[in-house]
Amino acid sequence: MRLLSPLDQFFGAADHFLRSIATTPPSRRAYPAKGIDEPSLSEEEKKLSAALMRVNHSGEVAAQALYQGQAMTATSPEMVRLLQEAAAEEADHLNWTAQRIQALGSRPSLLAPIWYAGAFALGAIAGRMGDRVSLGFLAETERQVEQHLMRHMERLPAADAASRAVVAQMKEDENKHMQTALDEGAADLPRPVQMAMRASGGLMTRVAHYL
Repeated sequence: MRLLSPLDQFFGAADHFLRSIATTPPSRRAYPAKGIDEPSLSEEEKKLSAALMRVNHSGEVAAQALYQGQAMTATSPEMVRLLQEAAAEEADHLNWTAQRIQALGSRPSLLAPIWYAGAFALGAIAGRMGDRVSLGFLAETERQVEQHLMRHMERLPAADAASRAVVAQMKEDENKHMQTALDEGAADLPRPVQMAMRASGGLMTRVAHYL
């Protein structure tokens, strides 16, 4: 795989931003909730499910930006390929969470452009620090996202099988991405960096729950 020129990378990044924020990318895989009847939820339960899926959608917007930023500053074609493969599966997640939010009669986060911009900047910095560090960011991101999804499985209404099916498949994919990064030689990030990533993720989670 040939690395793109800076100009090509810029236009590619701009196109990716617009597709991630203004549209819903197509899914390469079947929707996990396909064939599952829409549950009969109380208004409170529906509101909770929608808020949790809005948080998950925001996380997927950030994941797209993180991998795009990393790919833009990656130093090897192999690293770019790995990041693009992970981003393609995360695009499925973006599609699925958008579908679920719509089915629940709600909307994505109003602050999606901010989530994208912040994650893109972090990804670009990580990519500049070399492949092992970039893989470390990928592994730690997926580890924290998997833990986050486990908590959502506990909080989702028991009757909302559709949302549970989506989150379960997302969790499986995140674990696979984490394992791939570790197998490729991901560096262990310093504890303060892990804590900073967790704090920024927690802020996004709290805000996107409502906005």
